[in-house]
Amino acid sequence: MTKIVILTGAGISAESGLGTFRDVGGLWTRYDLSEVATPEGFARDPALVHEFYNARRKNAAEAIPNAAHAALARLERAMPGAVRIVTQNIDDLHERAGSRAVWHMHGQVGRARCAACGETWAAPMVMRPDDPCPACRAPATRPDIVWFGEFPYHMDEIWEVLRAADLFVAIGTSGSVYPAAAFVQDAARAGVRTLELNLEPSETVNDFDEARHGPASEIVPAWVEELLGG
Repeated sequence: MTKIVILTGAGISAESGLGTFRDVGGLWTRYDLSEVATPEGFARDPALVHEFYNARRKNAAEAIPNAAHAALARLERAMPGAVRIVTQNIDDLHERAGSRAVWHMHGQVGRARCAACGETWAAPMVMRPDDPCPACRAPATRPDIVWFGEFPYHMDEIWEVLRAADLFVAIGTSGSVYPAAAFVQDAARAGVRTLELNLEPSETVNDFDEARHGPASEIVPAWVEELLGG
């Protein structure tokens, strides 16, 4: 059975209306990321951080999975147990499209976490600095997001499945954020075939065996159709 590991980045959700870091005038560019996406920023001004992620949570809830998300869900159904999605995205569009084998290495905007005891739970649409943790009651709730300077989730499992894969596919990612940017080199060292599907060439495009470029909602369904033989 062919084993496929798929890394997805912001580019796969862009056509669903969710901005990327690089969108001029987008949500990310209106904030200083050191203030809203670091533990230090949260310690300085938790209200500002909650304001930022409340807006992102609303944005994500209003977004609709696109054809690329649907195609990956179709691939997973057609190849049960053989497909693993590793996403850098904090939205739940993969799950809402029907994918189940998804690891969110940067956390999820729809989840909350207690900075005091580590408990996690489904986040309300609006979070506030004085929200008590449902487990320990400490007013230390934060978005369950991996911020700059924090270690991504599921890394041991990701390295393991990546090195045991037959095919590694990177979709909609710039190749500029580590450790995900190193996945292609690590896969190649393990003898795994590699493919980039991206709007434009990423920073690591030359490390891939093959690259196809265009809108995710077009090239991802076409690739899945080809893989499944029509």
